[in-house]
Amino acid sequence: MINISQHNAMDSLTQLIDIINRHAPGDGTHASAIPGLCLLRSAVPTMPMPVVYEPTFCVIAQGRKQVMLGNNIYVYDPANYLLASVDLPVVGSVIEATPTEPYLSFSLALDTTELADLALRFPASENDRKISATGMSLNPITPNLLEVTTRLLGLLDAPADIAALAPLFTREILYRLLTGPGNSVVRQMAHARSRLSQISKAINWIKLHYTKPCRIEEMADIAGMSRSTFHTHFKIITAMSPLEYRTQLRLQEARRLLVSEAMDAASAGFRVGYESPSQFSRDYARLFGAPPVKDTERLRAASC
Repeated sequence: MINISQHNAMDSLTQLIDIINRHAPGDGTHASAIPGLCLLRSAVPTMPMPVVYEPTFCVIAQGRKQVMLGNNIYVYDPANYLLASVDLPVVGSVIEATPTEPYLSFSLALDTTELADLALRFPASENDRKISATGMSLNPITPNLLEVTTRLLGLLDAPADIAALAPLFTREILYRLLTGPGNSVVRQMAHARSRLSQISKAINWIKLHYTKPCRIEEMADIAGMSRSTFHTHFKIITAMSPLEYRTQLRLQEARRLLVSEAMDAASAGFRVGYESPSQFSRDYARLFGAPPVKDTERLRAASC
């Protein structure tokens, strides 16, 4: 027998599917009138694509998706939400979608200033403080969280109400994240002295300087940690070493240059910081499954 909370959750999910279907009519990513909110749709499974996730809250209304972070694999569906707490280079692919039941989801950027205010107003329990943060996590979506996300997306049908109500609904979503499963990660995003916030400072620096040589000592200083502590916590949070993180940023940008700007492989490699074309080609093939030229041809053929 379905209880009232289960019935309400199913009703919220049905509403989400309807809203996203109408406001994301074609495959791809669709910006919305609500600040920080993007809608995603795909009528078919997709090939693995690299992308950098910024701090974000992701919910699937229909279908399934797989996200790879380093060697970690996250598969999620409407029963679970995905949370990225720092900027992370990942490889994502839709693994369940059909023309009649397309993959439908949305992502909402997380406001750390708002989180900090809520974290002060609603302190963590002692148990929550003992849990180490990770850069990415999957958690069950509660009926209350699902219901408020439905109200937020429902504003797309009432654009005149967005300015007044979207900030309120977004704040409630942050509150539900802070007080629900997996809240320790969200709380650490809100505290400037947490390990997560310290590593985030180094990540922001790497993103600005990824084309240049960088020393671990320099990154550790930016994070305010010793070299060994920095290396350990960076890998816990991002599932990769600082240099592996930089390499992924380089290769993702190189791929964009190859496809979007028709740059040749050697030039793209040099542009993102490689000194050796052969090393660039080896790293590229390791991440994308094919050398630059072959991968570019495959991507262009898939887009035709």
